[in-house]
Amino acid sequence: MRILLIEDEPQMAVALRGALTRHDMVMDHVSTLCDAELVIGDGAYDAVLLDRQLPDGDGLELIPKIRKKGLTLPIIVITAKGEVPDRITGLETGADDYLAKPFVFDELLARLRAVMRRSETLRPALISIGRLSFDPTYCDIIVSGLRLEMPRREALVLECLMRRAGRMVPRPALMEAVFGFDDEIQSNALDSHISRLRRKLAASQAGVVINVIRGVGYLLREAS
Repeated sequence: MRILLIEDEPQMAVALRGALTRHDMVMDHVSTLCDAELVIGDGAYDAVLLDRQLPDGDGLELIPKIRKKGLTLPIIVITAKGEVPDRITGLETGADDYLAKPFVFDELLARLRAVMRRSETLRPALISIGRLSFDPTYCDIIVSGLRLEMPRREALVLECLMRRAGRMVPRPALMEAVFGFDDEIQSNALDSHISRLRRKLAASQAGVVINVIRGVGYLLREAS
């Protein structure tokens, strides 16, 4: 799951990045409406966390622009402006939820999962191929009914491949799904994750294989 945070408080951004990372999510962070408009148009995000009091305007100004692009991704407003009229304005502008600061991260996580379940853009509750299943809401990887523990990066690689099972996934698309744009990435990082993932899937008898399309990308398919 890839989240865009639009927030001008550096400490809040650092705290949310750490918390979301622990829950197998990739977070990109921008601090202005202008930067948000530049990165949000490609439809790469599963949800948006949006502050209102930004250096170049009220975050609510962005919501109609997002919807005008045809993007129906969930938007949760997180802001210090938590009075009832503020909440009403936010929800009527098109936000899917509205959470006043300060908040407990577990509540934000619960609300994020709730809007993802309600969202029209939510993928199927369980993605399955062979004996392998993936629950995108909780990032659980299941093989023959048993949960398979996997590091965050490898789980993100697998999620991206499973969403496009049977189709070649270009390297840039995988890189975008796995790494935030602030991450420091070694040249062989993706290949290392893929290599470890292939070994684990084979050892667990998941019934799938990952084919390498040399120089282009990767393809996950059911084992013959």
